[in-house]
Amino acid sequence: MTMQPKKWMARLLVGVAGLLPLAQGAAAMAPLSAIGKGEGTLNIVAWEGYAQDDWVKPFEAATGCTVHAKYAGSSDEMVALMRSGNGDQYDLVSASGDATLRLIFGKNVQPINIGLIPAWKNFIPQLQAPDFNTVKGVHYGVSYEWGPNTLLYNTKTFPVAPTSWSVIYDPKYKGQITVPDNPIQIADAALYLSKTQPALGIKDPYELNQMQMDAVVKLLQRQAKLIKKYWALASDEIQLFTSGDAVVGAAWPYQTNTLQAAKVPVADTIPSEGATGWADTWMISSKAPHPNCAYEWINWVTTPKVQAQQAIYFGETPANTLACKEMDAQQAGACAQYHGDAPASYFDQIKFWKTPRKVCGNGKDDCLDYSAWQREWQSIKG
Repeated sequence: MTMQPKKWMARLLVGVAGLLPLAQGAAAMAPLSAIGKGEGTLNIVAWEGYAQDDWVKPFEAATGCTVHAKYAGSSDEMVALMRSGNGDQYDLVSASGDATLRLIFGKNVQPINIGLIPAWKNFIPQLQAPDFNTVKGVHYGVSYEWGPNTLLYNTKTFPVAPTSWSVIYDPKYKGQITVPDNPIQIADAALYLSKTQPALGIKDPYELNQMQMDAVVKLLQRQAKLIKKYWALASDEIQLFTSGDAVVGAAWPYQTNTLQAAKVPVADTIPSEGATGWADTWMISSKAPHPNCAYEWINWVTTPKVQAQQAIYFGETPANTLACKEMDAQQAGACAQYHGDAPASYFDQIKFWKTPRKVCGNGKDDCLDYSAWQREWQSIKG
């Protein structure tokens, strides 16, 4: 498997581009009613590696839609590209959960007719209508691949798996802890506090009022004194565990699998408090010049074969449950390795990334938006 560093770094980059207010209503246009003849061209904004020749060339041959991919370096860049010009330069974007709501409430993407996506019925139920790409029952995208943010630990330091995220806040491991350098990491601490300090009233780790945020920041400022390094690349964390400089931290399955392959004594787990996670969504521009080719692409990349190819290439987990058999055919044991066959109870523990908004899910408007999260993250790191 090949890991594309730019993509993993991009998930963690902090920027201000594209951070328009999210108080607007979602787009209300009608979705495509039927897939017609392809327009011959498809322009996409994607993470690097999401348009590989292994599945692009067969798609072009089968549909006559020639793919032109623009790789973005961050979620903020994706939002900016989809809004550039008159909004009609690109047809599709592979947006992560920290960008999807910005695109929906910015009216930059159009509703999706799920009836035109045959593979959707085979998706993991939790990815059929997640709140990061579905608003008031309207689908604005089709889920693609996902991954949990797990607790990675050295098995010599922890012969018994830790059962709580408390270990990454424990002074006992000062100078041996590592977590991602990312404002969305605030949600991990919020999820932990929602279980350990229920009086705070945190119901959704991405919906925090100022009082709740203050409590989270206080915890993370204490943690900052214990951190060996905030990692920006998966390779950074791999190096820290390989050298022994870190013995516990927040990670992705990719780091665990890479380290185990190198015989580094590590394992990962989802603690009792649950975990956050990321999931990518294919979204069609509200002014897509080639909507038929866009639907053809979504149908192509959600087939079990392509889902498996993508999952193994990046170390992700496919949304389509039928991809498991294909994964194992392409690489023995890959399905279990990336939790593709995990039970629903495993998936239910994961709170997927979504863009923090001022408007809370409980109808109040006293939550802090993503720009506030960015400012708080910088204050945490000092």
